Amino acid sequence: MKEEFASILDKIEESIGKALPFPLKEGDNWIFQSFGKLPEAINTQYLEKLIEPNHNLISLGGKRWRPLLLILTYQKAAKENPASKLSLEKAYSLTPLVEFVHTASLIHDDIEDSADLRRGKPSAYITYGLDTALNAASWLYFQAGVCINQSDIPDALKITLYQTYTKELRKLHLGQAMDIYWHRNPEIFPSLDEYKAMVRNKTGTLACLSALIGSLAGGMKEEKALEIGEIAANIGIGFQIIDDVINLTSGNKGKKRGDDIVEGKKSLPVLLHAEKNFADREKIAILMEKASKEGIESTAVEECIQLLESSNSIKEAANMGISLIEDNCKKLDSELIRELFESMIPEEYKCRKEQID
Repeated sequence: MKEEFASILDKIEESIGKALPFPLKEGDNWIFQSFGKLPEAINTQYLEKLIEPNHNLISLGGKRWRPLLLILTYQKAAKENPASKLSLEKAYSLTPLVEFVHTASLIHDDIEDSADLRRGKPSAYITYGLDTALNAASWLYFQAGVCINQSDIPDALKITLYQTYTKELRKLHLGQAMDIYWHRNPEIFPSLDEYKAMVRNKTGTLACLSALIGSLAGGMKEEKALEIGEIAANIGIGFQIIDDVINLTSGNKGKKRGDDIVEGKKSLPVLLHAEKNFADREKIAILMEKASKEGIESTAVEECIQLLESSNSIKEAANMGISLIEDNCKKLDSELIRELFESMIPEEYKCRKEQID
């Protein structure tokens, strides 16, 4: 990754550390900023029980591309709107917002999918218990907004940022509701448009939020910032499609190949195959139910993947994902943003003009 990205990422990590310190110290001003005045009986031990599951997942790493996108879109907007931009320091203070929302969504997603692993380690609900993980992640959704509240920025912009953050958060939960409904009902196969709408809300919303917050902080007018946000959302959709493909090929990092089959996910390769081979829908539903009962080692997992490979649906989905990423990167007209997203595409998927056999 570019040296310039490394410098930005260092500052993002610093901002995240300030926004979610661990361990806590008695009398730390962060406690008052987050909770206001608390009863004396509440000591740091109780606060740390709330924070620890979130801090642990954040400390395991992650690409941090969402806060990085926030800063890159800020820089682009700030060059075009020097008189109305926030300072770079204030822009960095907003970066934990998108990483906190992302982290909370991962903890909830693992609970809802009964996923065993996240970033190569047991999921938070397994490590800390379902009640603790659920409560901690729910709190982090709200804690994200403190980044706006404590920042010294004009009130009108604060209101716009709050409205943007809460609207995209509501969209995220709508997308998750759609995804849950589909994988709880193996016989349901949504249309491609429904799939794209779900991913726009579940995954694309965080790319959109990052670009929107960055553009608004850089002084861009809201109407133009919304356009940038939608372009970023399309890039987010592209990466979710690539993630779907990797799950069925090499396997996502920290997870096992084909665990989307176990979870009954109606990913794009599944839907493309079902659209071309209507008669296979019942077979796919049966295989997913069997995999759900038997786990990742079930023979149904590989049988289902081979079925999808037989129609080239996995390869076709990969090409569609790369097209979305490349085409929308061009619309953003930023060399740094283009380089960021190109660096995230696995080498084997970088040539989207690959022929479908």
